[in-house]
Amino acid sequence: MQNRDRILAKIDELQGYIKELREIKPTSYEKYSGSIEKRRSVERLLQISIECVLDICSLIGSGLKLGLPSSEQNLLDEIESANLFQTTTVRKIKAMRAFRNILVHRYGRVDDAAVFRSLTEELPDFDKVVQETLELLKHQT
Repeated sequence: MQNRDRILAKIDELQGYIKELREIKPTSYEKYSGSIEKRRSVERLLQISIECVLDICSLIGSGLKLGLPSSEQNLLDEIESANLFQTTTVRKIKAMRAFRNILVHRYGRVDDAAVFRSLTEELPDFDKVVQETLELLKHQT
């Protein structure tokens, strides 16, 4: 695949952010919500982790010459149509993208409970993206 080294660098970057999230993850919602520093750190790490996932998708799309997407949504639709990831994984990436938009643009106020839930329940989704990307790279060489 044309962008293999760049994709691997993004995977490495993503894994660093996820490791950091796991290290700072509070043991309870009360500990999370009671610390503005913790909340901001988690929000930022989630945001840049999601952006890494979207960058990986973009590199995959351009490397496989899926065409020039008009938007991130279009890119994810193209990846889904090409069956590059499992359907459930693409859905999770789309949900990540929507969540990133909330974090970045702060549509209203960020829901601390939703962020904590994402931190405690959805970190394995990042691992799944990494796993499927590595599988894709293995089959594209």
